[in-house]
Amino acid sequence: MKGSETLDNQKPLFLIVDDEPDMCWALEHLLERSGLPSKKAFSGREALALTESTSFSLAFLDAKLPDMDGIELARRMRRLDPSLPIIMISGYFYREDEAVQEALSLGLIHGFISKPFLHDEVMRIIEIAHP
Repeated sequence: MKGSETLDNQKPLFLIVDDEPDMCWALEHLLERSGLPSKKAFSGREALALTESTSFSLAFLDAKLPDMDGIELARRMRRLDPSLPIIMISGYFYREDEAVQEALSLGLIHGFISKPFLHDEVMRIIEIAHP
């Protein structure tokens, strides 16, 4: 993958935030098959703690978490790391929904993927958001 090395010659590290363990597992294994390491968080609070302590190359956020809305989480993560590309993943929202469009236009998120997602769709959005 073009641009897959960070400035310090280490592979990028991706953050997966979803309260559904199966969804985290699917994304984690999809990334793993492409040689891309990741960390998981099952809540917004856990994601914020990881973002404070770890530098991520890209984050995948579920739109609906038990402790926080995904768009609010994106807003908080953006404060911690303004350059972090964030991709919203949802089975609840659609790309055309007003909230998603607003988050895209404000730069809170860099892309959107609907659940269920396809391997190629995830890899394509990584190429776009993390060239």
